[in-house]
Amino acid sequence: MVGYDAKADVRTNSKLEVAVAGSVSGLVTRALISPLDVIKIRFQLQIERLCPSDPNAKYHGIFQAAKQILQEEGPRAFWKGHVPAQILSIGYGAVQFLAFEELTELLYQANLYQTHQFSAHFVCGGLSAGTATLTVHPVDVLRTRLAAQGEPKIYNNLREAIRTMYKTEGPFVFYKGLTPTVIAIFPYAGLQFSCYRSLKRAYDWLIPPDGKQTGNLKNLLCGCGSGVISKTLTYPLDLFKKRLQVGGFEHARSAFGQVRSYRGLLDLVRQVLQEEGTRGFFKGLTPSLMKAALSTGFMFFWYELFCNLFHCIRREDR
Repeated sequence: MVGYDAKADVRTNSKLEVAVAGSVSGLVTRALISPLDVIKIRFQLQIERLCPSDPNAKYHGIFQAAKQILQEEGPRAFWKGHVPAQILSIGYGAVQFLAFEELTELLYQANLYQTHQFSAHFVCGGLSAGTATLTVHPVDVLRTRLAAQGEPKIYNNLREAIRTMYKTEGPFVFYKGLTPTVIAIFPYAGLQFSCYRSLKRAYDWLIPPDGKQTGNLKNLLCGCGSGVISKTLTYPLDLFKKRLQVGGFEHARSAFGQVRSYRGLLDLVRQVLQEEGTRGFFKGLTPSLMKAALSTGFMFFWYELFCNLFHCIRREDR
């Protein structure tokens, strides 16, 4: 069960267990979906159309991009920026799920939960993700820079990236892209949590529980569905975030094609609309939806699995 449930107090996990389950969920999920994330970031940062007919386009399809990255940079390229990505996932998962559990319990105690469960999960999901984002955003910027660079590398490791970015661009570089990130993460995470709960209810209605242990499959499928819905509705803001995060990093992207500089979010929106059209707002959507389905599905799957595991361990110790 994701969120506070007064009817299941015997299964309530401690704050430490919630944080550990969220961290492990983020760690395992990140390791599995990293290749799709790298491809998605490359697509989002490409100015040229993602089309084989454009001779200047470096990437134009998922399989073509995967093949080219493998040939030019080797298999390790699919895990570029993996160390900061794992730090990001572990910290984000712990803060997000812990905050979500606390917020849903707070709403329940204020008698606002039972009659507004969808909106309660939406608001609590958005607030918990916003809290987690503010906590780990600098790591997200580092992960994006490391994943976006080609060969030869500008940053050889995480320590060098931190030192160079701070020295050349100042401390605020670690908060580039924060505005669209915060704007996007609230509805995205809110939809993740609220749609997950609604899809689980729809699943139980379509396939009534018959005593068989199918909970893990349900969690995975409903998580995948909530990921696709939430990512589709909020995708352009994710693209804006990535473009802003690599601002000042254009020299490292010259091998990938055209590069652009943006003076802020509104200037970015204007340039994308003028040069790339409305389809430019959805560059990289296909790998992003694949990643969103898998990452959200795995996130809820592993979280609920570890929460149940902790509960079973505690019950056996009694």
